[in-house]
Amino acid sequence: MLKIGEKAPDFTLFDQNQNEFKLSDYAGKKVVLFFYSKDNTSGCTKQAIAFSELANEFADKNAVVVGISKDSVSSHEKFAQKHGLKLILASDPELDAIKKYDVWQEKKLYGKVSMGVVRSSYVIDENGIIIDAQTKVKPETNAEQVLCKL
Repeated sequence: MLKIGEKAPDFTLFDQNQNEFKLSDYAGKKVVLFFYSKDNTSGCTKQAIAFSELANEFADKNAVVVGISKDSVSSHEKFAQKHGLKLILASDPELDAIKKYDVWQEKKLYGKVSMGVVRSSYVIDENGIIIDAQTKVKPETNAEQVLCKL
């Protein structure tokens, strides 16, 4: 996991609307990145909905919320429409941002070891510095915890 006080690595991905999302384009705003494993899974859906429900509160704090997984742009589009999500969902099939933010890690599930995205969140300030980093977060409470950090 990257550390608080570090410069946030830049990246460029496409969102659910096929728009380019480049982190450095958001200089002057806070950016919340939350990394999750897969669209439409129970925990990931709860996490995305929780962030979406707080979208106005994040906007009031000059913050943009971006969910990142390795799902495709079309998967993100369907996920956002199905749940009425009011946030950016960035597609990272090549694991560019996922690896830069050190959330692609070994995971154990039912005794089986595999590589996957560890549910994590980062808050980046207006100058591109990481001001909060959380790993193995709970999907139900992550959004509220991040909002409190702002």
